[in-house]
Amino acid sequence: MEKITESASRYRSLEKMPVAELLTHINAEDKTVPTAVEKAIPQIEALVEVIVLRMRAGGRLFYIGAGTSGRLGILDASEIPPTYGVPPAWVVGLIAGGDGAIRKAVEGAEDSPTQAWDDLCAHRVDAQDLVVGIAASGTTPYVVQGLRACRDRGIATGCITCNPGAPVLAEADFPVLVVTGPEFVTGSTRMKAGTAQKLVLNMISTAAMIRLGRVQDNKMVDMQLSNNKLVDRGTQMVMQATGLDYAAAQQLLLQYGNVREAVLAFDPK
Repeated sequence: MEKITESASRYRSLEKMPVAELLTHINAEDKTVPTAVEKAIPQIEALVEVIVLRMRAGGRLFYIGAGTSGRLGILDASEIPPTYGVPPAWVVGLIAGGDGAIRKAVEGAEDSPTQAWDDLCAHRVDAQDLVVGIAASGTTPYVVQGLRACRDRGIATGCITCNPGAPVLAEADFPVLVVTGPEFVTGSTRMKAGTAQKLVLNMISTAAMIRLGRVQDNKMVDMQLSNNKLVDRGTQMVMQATGLDYAAAQQLLLQYGNVREAVLAFDPK
């Protein structure tokens, strides 16, 4: 199978380019990514719709991936609880090689045909859940075989990949294909392909959380108050919703723990 993500860069003699030229060319390539993602919006929509249905019924969302793809899945999953005030178990990111691979590559981990299923079983994955495989090349055994194991057991699957005809597409009930083309540095899929995956993950999790009622108007009313910046942001939101002054709004916010509950508890008498 020809892998577009592994095809030769359109640029030559990179080591001879001045820094400004390198940056200009990288930026020019990066500009093509949102357009590639836009073409995949119907596929992303289908995936989000089924995620929302599953999660409303008590199911969970799993991401599985290796290397950059795995790290991006973990990043997206880890940001959901503080942003939307939901339990960590709602969205789970798994990476080939385990948590140690988040910082340092684990040699050969992505080549295991059974490890993804073992990792999912550790979280008691079942037919209520949905598993999304993330693989720029779409050939990573950890991801492809992980999705196949899920489908064999009646668990719905999705994928995010950047190679047409990739094996992972055949294992996904809800595939997302974003064709980003050759990388600036040949085969360095942490660049455009990784950027595309991050954009798609942003769209998936944000749209799903909005549809699940974790946003009111355009505000993160369930966010965790984990630092002073977020307490201040929450206070401003309570002020806007209630008309209280800053001190009173902050007191109400801290008493109830999040913006939603503080506003519901507000008594204008």
